[in-house]
Amino acid sequence: MGRQAHGKRYRANAEKAPDAPQPLAEAVASLKGLAPPKFDQTVELVVWLGIDPKQSDQQIRGSISLPNGIGKTKKVVAFCDEAQADAAREAGAIEAGGDELVEKIQKGWADFDVAVAQPAMMRSVSKLGRILGPQGKMPSPKAGTVVDDVVTAVTDYSAGKIEFRNDDGGNLHAPIGKLSFETDSLVENAEAFLARVRSMKPAACKGQFLKKACLSATMTPSVRLAVE
Repeated sequence: MGRQAHGKRYRANAEKAPDAPQPLAEAVASLKGLAPPKFDQTVELVVWLGIDPKQSDQQIRGSISLPNGIGKTKKVVAFCDEAQADAAREAGAIEAGGDELVEKIQKGWADFDVAVAQPAMMRSVSKLGRILGPQGKMPSPKAGTVVDDVVTAVTDYSAGKIEFRNDDGGNLHAPIGKLSFETDSLVENAEAFLARVRSMKPAACKGQFLKKACLSATMTPSVRLAVE
């Protein structure tokens, strides 16, 4: 089957979107000027990195709490001992515990967005690698989801802290808020994300690190950013 044609609104917006790279504030203004659907769209920032994604020492993975949030909360579970389980629930975890939580997920339950874990729990959590790994939910030190203080992690991720990792093409995708946010708030979130990414340039990566970046909303064409 051929590619599905874009709708009338998208085609009209594509004609209005600027072709040349834009400073952040102008790019956000361009998105806000496009014909909107009947819902508050998520704004996504995509960054193309000058890395070799096949090399383990050039993988980019991390997490960040954006200064203005992303306009949504997340369902978080915490793998922790009983001493922190109640506090984790009070902080916003929808489930918290050890082996019984592992068993629940093994039986098919997966109604959560993020899983955080104490380091001591990873021996039990490792049983879930084949389940949570493909879903992008496996706790990882690099992603900031294996931590001693799971209560703080639950608070952060419940409030919208985001994880990111490069895909096979060397791209990063990250939500930076809702289109209804003030322009300054979206710009501040994008700047914070880009600064975090720049700080993570691998020593093995030679040449330009941030090769291209684009902003788009859920149902809009993308607007290229003048990032470097």
